[in-house]
Amino acid sequence: MKRYLMLLAFSFFCFFAKSQTVVSCTLTELEKVISSNDSEMLVINFWATYCKPCVTEIPNLIRVCNNKKNVKLILVSLDDKSMFPKKLNRFVQKHHFKTNLVWLNETDANYFCPKIDPSWNGTIPATLFLDKKNGKRLFVESEMSGSEIEEMLVRLLDAG
Repeated sequence: MKRYLMLLAFSFFCFFAKSQTVVSCTLTELEKVISSNDSEMLVINFWATYCKPCVTEIPNLIRVCNNKKNVKLILVSLDDKSMFPKKLNRFVQKHHFKTNLVWLNETDANYFCPKIDPSWNGTIPATLFLDKKNGKRLFVESEMSGSEIEEMLVRLLDAG
């Protein structure tokens, strides 16, 4: 048990360290990170390397979230297992995605999509905005510009 707790603590440290290293994460682990996150606002983006709109959107997400106080961004890759870890790490390093990065180690979209949002049909990019302070959430299944991301954060705050 002690070994498990140490491994879990190390995983969380690695998970939240801003780097260009992608770590593997199950849905259960992601849900625990979400529920234990101390940021007031959490932005979780689901993407894949083969999705051009996803890759276009990520720099906007990083820029907007990094410029906001108490907002944490988590990029969740839905790439195939063959991409993890080497190809995925090379991809994020090439694109300079310096933020919290995980690869979702789940293969059944019928299982994980409704757990993220009941309306999610699996389209990417998809982004979940959570206001932890007020328990409010917004879910978007499309590419967003920087101004649209800003607008979503404002809408989330206004919903509280």
